[in-house]
Amino acid sequence: MAELSAVPDVEIDADGVFKYVLLRVRPPSGAAKDVVRGYGWAEYHGEPGRGADIYEKAAAELEPRGFKCECLGGGRIAHHSAERRIHVYGYSVGFGRAKHSVSTEKLKAKYPDYEVTWADEGY
Repeated sequence: MAELSAVPDVEIDADGVFKYVLLRVRPPSGAAKDVVRGYGWAEYHGEPGRGADIYEKAAAELEPRGFKCECLGGGRIAHHSAERRIHVYGYSVGFGRAKHSVSTEKLKAKYPDYEVTWADEGY
């Protein structure tokens, strides 16, 4: 049985500037939750036909466990671990702009001792 509590709210690289997506993860029954995934290796957010990037990686890991994944949008994350700062901004060409305010709240919960900010500007 798929346990939504076993799905981390945030998985991002430890440092750098990289693309991210905001995903809605749904178990077979019950309420869904939104999660943030961002990685420096990703060339694309996961636009259709672009290969196994962030969205495809998450779906490939979660769907066999009984979850359904929906991409709510994307953007970029600038993670400066030495300064304890994270900035969320931009958009995904294929998925559109994520609600950075939602992503930022998830990041603040994971990194409570960081300054976490967001802006709609930039790519």
